[in-house]
Amino acid sequence: MPHTSSARKHGGDQSDGSGSLQKSQRAKMGRVTEDGDRKSSNKRLKDVEISVPIVYGTISFWLGKKASEYNSHKWTVYIRGATNEDLGVVIKRAVFQLHPSFNNPTRVVESPPFELSESGWGEFEIAITLYFHSDVCDKQLDLYHHLKLYPEDESGPQTTKKPVVVESYDEIVFSEPSESFFTRVQNHPAVIVPRLPASFNLPPPGAIDNVNEKKRGDTKDHPLSQWFMNFSEADELLKLAAARQQVQAYIGKLRRQLSVIDGQPQQAKPTSVS
Repeated sequence: MPHTSSARKHGGDQSDGSGSLQKSQRAKMGRVTEDGDRKSSNKRLKDVEISVPIVYGTISFWLGKKASEYNSHKWTVYIRGATNEDLGVVIKRAVFQLHPSFNNPTRVVESPPFELSESGWGEFEIAITLYFHSDVCDKQLDLYHHLKLYPEDESGPQTTKKPVVVESYDEIVFSEPSESFFTRVQNHPAVIVPRLPASFNLPPPGAIDNVNEKKRGDTKDHPLSQWFMNFSEADELLKLAAARQQVQAYIGKLRRQLSVIDGQPQQAKPTSVS
């Protein structure tokens, strides 16, 4: 199994012989606590969904001449934004559960970028638990990723220059978000929010960050970003998701209007005289 070492940096994916793209998912999260509902700033937005596209995976490098029987690869496990934006606006903490053979196998990362580097020789499943800010969701999200060290074509020679990369694309969906959460993230590039009907009266958003400035957890210029997969096909899915949210909001509005109409007394039809 794996050997032990230190914790640090981050990685990405490629869909060739040295890596693979995992099937995308759509993790739907519930609401926050009822106590939060009592606060005006945490009033729920009915029939609204906020989605956060994420990518999680591993990059592993063979150590070449420096490799030993129990320390053959250096690897990084990570969670990043699908467009490499800072996820700290939504995620508060990430916990990586490594194989029991590691010293302190439960590793907690309290701030972005949410990543961890180690070295070893064995492949195993890594459990990743995401915790969100208090105005986002009081539930945790559990993800699982299998660390892959060796390329698909194991008959070919290993190289220190090209890593083995495996990534999974996912979309975290928050139903009925709080007003404070919506207001805080509505202009953040890592978050997809629907266009609300004019009937929604929300407080004005806070100061808009300069999107050209690098954030603390921004991975656009990450040392391993050359290996990150470009999720251009995922962008189309995200646009469809945003459109779907707008349709759902409109359907919800129509349902409320119909319920009001159904509750009104019906006018008597005039009697026809033959």
